Amino acid sequence: MTSKENFEIIYKKYAPTIRKLCLSYTGDKDNAEDLIQETFITVWRKIDSFRNDAKLSTWIYRIAINNCLMSIRKYQRIEKIADDSIIDMPDETSDEKVQQIDLLYKCISKLKEADRVLITFVLDEKSYEEIAEITGITENNLRVKIHRIKKELTDIFHKYARL
Repeated sequence: MTSKENFEIIYKKYAPTIRKLCLSYTGDKDNAEDLIQETFITVWRKIDSFRNDAKLSTWIYRIAINNCLMSIRKYQRIEKIADDSIIDMPDETSDEKVQQIDLLYKCISKLKEADRVLITFVLDEKSYEEIAEITGITENNLRVKIHRIKKELTDIFHKYARL
């Protein structure tokens, strides 16, 4: 069985995590879905060249992160983000929990690029050891960064929850 024959298994296993990662970068479900597709198209095209230098999950995360960063840079060149109205309060007709999750991901999208990656892994319940391996950050430094990110995210969340 070739790697491409295993693609469906790979997609089913990693798509939910990549969806969360992409959503944390964009804060928008449609853009996140586009990035998921781009990520798995790249995985499909390059799976036969995967050399097992790292875990498959690490390789896929790096592809997704690179796609997210390229997308952000592209959009920043096209239009300067001058309007804070990017964060809208969720629909009043939505379930409260869905509204809070949507708001959380929109708040995450306001963090710095590297911080988005780290908090997404935390929300996805990755171990600090695995996050450190994926990002190349020491575990001690990672703990400090995550503590700072959680505080910043809480401040952003409170700011927009009051609007």
